[in-house]
Amino acid sequence: MSSSSGRVIAVDTHDIRFPTSRELDGSDAMNPDPDYSAAYVVLRTDADDALEGHGFTFTIGRGNEVQVAAIEALRPHVLGRPVDELCADPGSLVRDLTGDSQLRWLGPEKGVMHMAIGAVANAVWDLAAKRARKPLWQLLADATPEWLVAQVDFRYIADVLTPEDALHLLRRGREGSAARTELLRERGFPGYTTSPGWLGYSDEKLTRLARQAVADGFTQIKLKVGADLADDMRRCRAARAAVGPGIRIAIDANQRWNVGEAIEWTKALAEFDPYWIEEPTSPDDVLGHASVREAVAPVKVATGEHVQNRIIFKQLLQAGAVDVLQIDAARVGGVNENLAILLLAAKFGVPVCPHAGGVGLCELVQHLSMFDYVALAGTVEDRVIEYVDHLHDHFLDPVVIGEGHYMAPTAPGFSATMRPESIAEFTFPGGAFWAADLAERARGEQRTAKGRKGEAA
Repeated sequence: MSSSSGRVIAVDTHDIRFPTSRELDGSDAMNPDPDYSAAYVVLRTDADDALEGHGFTFTIGRGNEVQVAAIEALRPHVLGRPVDELCADPGSLVRDLTGDSQLRWLGPEKGVMHMAIGAVANAVWDLAAKRARKPLWQLLADATPEWLVAQVDFRYIADVLTPEDALHLLRRGREGSAARTELLRERGFPGYTTSPGWLGYSDEKLTRLARQAVADGFTQIKLKVGADLADDMRRCRAARAAVGPGIRIAIDANQRWNVGEAIEWTKALAEFDPYWIEEPTSPDDVLGHASVREAVAPVKVATGEHVQNRIIFKQLLQAGAVDVLQIDAARVGGVNENLAILLLAAKFGVPVCPHAGGVGLCELVQHLSMFDYVALAGTVEDRVIEYVDHLHDHFLDPVVIGEGHYMAPTAPGFSATMRPESIAEFTFPGGAFWAADLAERARGEQRTAKGRKGEAA
């Protein structure tokens, strides 16, 4: 770590929203009109290196202001922290944030408050990696097993994963890590794309984008399902015809179904050889997922993007409820809790295929999967990171995809820093885009009102 002194002097927040609903980007059976948004936080310090820590959590529009307010509620715990101590032990802050008894009542360790903790924690890790002059995946992979274990909160999971278990897994994971690092830098980490599969897209657009995905080197695509079975069968048939038999097609119901519906619907789509069914029912229904998994095999069951904490992940694994575990970089308590979840998955031998897309989620989660490959799981077999080709140009260090693979980031940090001009343009409601949009809507309402008056006259 850098020896520069200093303390955190500001915790700046931004309500950033993009109008993705207008092209139906991101549309699915549960979320038909998302405006991809980020509750964004910047930690500024008076250290002589002038580095900042950037973090965020992802929402889909309305309510992003609630998420920003939750981040702001954490400000007193962060202001004044010595930067050296903060970056040497991010877990110390996370323990204080999750331990605030009055704010904890709003969770505990779930929902809006917990996502806010994740945003702040991720900003700290971004700052720590920048000060170490390493991309986050490398900072984690180079860290000692003992230090990584100290970053994990084992409360509520120690019946399944003890610190000693974690230490063993991490020590074993270091074997051959240098060779895997070189392979990662050369080849990247496998990805799959959801870009063809949004529910609001026409069959023509689905087919065109599915063929393009294969041409770009992806060996798996994903389709949204769950609104109408006849539509789903038609769309799955079109996708399978477009990509051929050798490409995996995952399907994603986004929590739309009851358990019985999930089983019936997945079986109806089985003729198109789906690789997994994602979020078939409520993310909180551990035993429901186990029932679905037993009934729809050999179709795999995947979930995790809305799983609220390490405790629910523990139970999903204990119950044999998932074949594929999907972490999200910003849903849980940041890097620290995702370390716990990666360790749980390694303990059970379940592959991790992260949720991404959104605003900046691809940028973040690639680091966690790459650490997992280099220094924990040690393999990319049956492991892929979701990729969606939206909004990457708003980041200073956007993901780089080559032949269907995420190329390893080289810039220091967590790839979380958004371009200042993007923040200025898309801050809601006063940024340039939204101010102009709201003004245009007001003019439209005035024209409509005048027209009605004229008709009445």
